[in-house]
Amino acid sequence: MSIADKTLVIVTGPTASGKTALAIGLARALQCEIISADSRQVYRRIPIVTAAPDAEQLAAAPHHLVGFLEPEESYSAAAFDADVSRLLPRLWEHSDYVVMCGGSMMYIDAFVNGLDNLPDIPPTLRDSVWRLFDEGGLPALHDKLRELDPGYLATADPVNHKRLIHAIEVSIQAGVPYSSLLTGNRREHPFSIVKLALAPERAELFARIGRRVDRMLAEGLEDEARALYPLRGLNSLNTVGLKEMFLYFDGCMSLQQAADKIARNTRVYAKKQLTWLKRDPSVIYIPADADPLTYSLSIINEE
Repeated sequence: MSIADKTLVIVTGPTASGKTALAIGLARALQCEIISADSRQVYRRIPIVTAAPDAEQLAAAPHHLVGFLEPEESYSAAAFDADVSRLLPRLWEHSDYVVMCGGSMMYIDAFVNGLDNLPDIPPTLRDSVWRLFDEGGLPALHDKLRELDPGYLATADPVNHKRLIHAIEVSIQAGVPYSSLLTGNRREHPFSIVKLALAPERAELFARIGRRVDRMLAEGLEDEARALYPLRGLNSLNTVGLKEMFLYFDGCMSLQQAADKIARNTRVYAKKQLTWLKRDPSVIYIPADADPLTYSLSIINEE
């Protein structure tokens, strides 16, 4: 069959919504493999805090782009785009389907919609901009963007530090405002894409997040974080779950306070993911009262 007959099934949604279980069910039903779209699961040594698929789940369905980098290594939406483009032709040799699963919306958009031609960012520059944020917080980022790209600052989410940092990095490296490099052109694909999203009711989602935090602590989150504490300045470790544990190790809060803050910050992150999804008209939401696997297969078979 030609590539026009192939399908990429994307399973996305907020954290703790059940994406991994659905992706594995789909991979088994469709006899295909899974590409992770999680910007933190690419790293080794943090499987608990990232809720990476465990040995049983990996045995149930082959996964790609999980645990293949050390925390000291950098990764980006552009690298993800290149890796997926390399993987798909090989995976489609054995099946008409590939499942992409994850909640890193920027990574998914990078592959589906394409990326503008932006410069690579040297590690030294990345470190210096992150240091600016660490020392001065959001006000320092706003001041720097006001200098480099006031047009982007006027339209950007003022509290999304990662996007602000990225705009500063690109502006400095390219020597022109970041916004001047954004074309808005969307990539065309020769294969079909079905984008499915799990979005449980808010109360249920928050309850799931609470249970996940409890489970992470029971599985050894404290030991996982303590082993990485000497590397706490790395961007790869600047993530919910580790940041709070590092503050606990610093004596800034108790373990219970850290756990409560992890749950709270995860809820905030989940709400941001849902907001991002609402802007995408191609998303097909799985009803909260439906069986996710049965409903998803019915949608895929209609395509």
